[in-house]
Amino acid sequence: MNTIPLGVLFSLLVVLILLSGFFSGSETALMSLNRYRLRHLAKSGHKGAIRTARLLQQPERLISLILLGNNFVNILASAIATVIALRILGEPGIAVATGVLTLVILVFAEVTPKTLATLKTEKMAFFASAIYVPMMVVAWPVVRVVNWIVERILRLLRVNPGDNLQEELTSAELATVVNESAGLIPQRHRDMLINILDLEEITVDEIMVPRNDISAIDLDDSWDEILTQISNSKHGRLLVFRENIDNLVGFIYLRKMLDTMRSGDFNREALEARIRDAYFIPEGTSLTVQLLNFQKENRRIGLVVDEYGDILGLLTLEDILEEIVGEFAKDKSDGMEDVQLQPDGTYLVAGATQVRTLSRTLGWPLSDLTANGPKTLNGLILEHLESFPAAGSVCRLHDHQIEILEIEENRVTRVKVTPIDSVDETGEYTEISEHAAQSETAPSDEAGHDLTKANISAEQATGSAAAKDVPTDELSARRKRAGGS
Repeated sequence: MNTIPLGVLFSLLVVLILLSGFFSGSETALMSLNRYRLRHLAKSGHKGAIRTARLLQQPERLISLILLGNNFVNILASAIATVIALRILGEPGIAVATGVLTLVILVFAEVTPKTLATLKTEKMAFFASAIYVPMMVVAWPVVRVVNWIVERILRLLRVNPGDNLQEELTSAELATVVNESAGLIPQRHRDMLINILDLEEITVDEIMVPRNDISAIDLDDSWDEILTQISNSKHGRLLVFRENIDNLVGFIYLRKMLDTMRSGDFNREALEARIRDAYFIPEGTSLTVQLLNFQKENRRIGLVVDEYGDILGLLTLEDILEEIVGEFAKDKSDGMEDVQLQPDGTYLVAGATQVRTLSRTLGWPLSDLTANGPKTLNGLILEHLESFPAAGSVCRLHDHQIEILEIEENRVTRVKVTPIDSVDETGEYTEISEHAAQSETAPSDEAGHDLTKANISAEQATGSAAAKDVPTDELSARRKRAGGS
């Protein structure tokens, strides 16, 4: 090399540094490619994507080729820099060449090209693949020898090179990808995709209509009562039983009975002739499985049963679809919605409201609720209190103040929910509103003052959840304000 002019050596050194930068940047670009986008482009016929996808089918060979080229140009560049330094500065130039070349390679052959590769991943990867394909053919013998040696070393370390882990995403990881696609996918579509992924985690008993809320026809009723119930029904299908719901007969589809009803020949026999067998769903079935079962069995409605065959509730195809696309528009004639926001920031909530609805509306964490726990607000309250509360009782649940407004047949049918930030600064609960707490049957004392139901509940249920959650000092103050002793 001593006979080669310095200008030629400098030029060769620059070329080698540029080649080193190409190898470093292309490695980063190829390994950083979005594999799913690459597959999409390849299926779309993109030549660069097809070529790159073929290279990445055997990444160990590609890495060997890149490192082979990168190390070769780096070592050759180091040798040329040493020759240049010796001819210019003598032996002290070796140290100078080492330091300068390290800095130059770091900046121009490592950091800069790799940063550029992360910003222009696809362009650099597709360009590099066009160069690596012919290089792979030329350098294949060397690459094969290198890979053979590496495989033997890995086997000595008890690592099987054949265990090539496929790049697969779990449902949670895919949900993260969907959530991070803001700007590419509309928010409503992202929500639907996330809901579809969540179907596997939701069971039928979490969204079913509870047994007590099922609309059904008792065939032992008079014909006039049955006709009235059919005429006033807001549902397209009705459950049919005798005496009680456990003596189930089946379902009737009102839409399929319209012609018979119009003809005037509609009677009890015609009704019973159109009863279809019921379809049963085991509790704990995931919504994903049940959606497929509905499709397979050509059904749109089923009854959820426990391990003893007892009916727990009713599930329709629409219930599952609402978990994906959100609630369908409700007819205002149906009455009060499950959750109603009030002007003062509180909520009026039906006791039969599903826990999942409360989670979406009020932000209650589902992770705090066990899979076998209550599925409705009524169940949550009863589990928390461990007793049947009186109307007007107050408790605290998931950082919300719960005031019992109505109770019917041992069920909480309506409550008032106040977010915790609406509670007074002392940390005690705000005063129960008079119209909600006043008992219609509350006894009066000698002075003619009525005790509220909340006071009665607190005095009767010593040790109960109502007494636990309402501070003793506040109860005393309430009794004084109500005229109690």
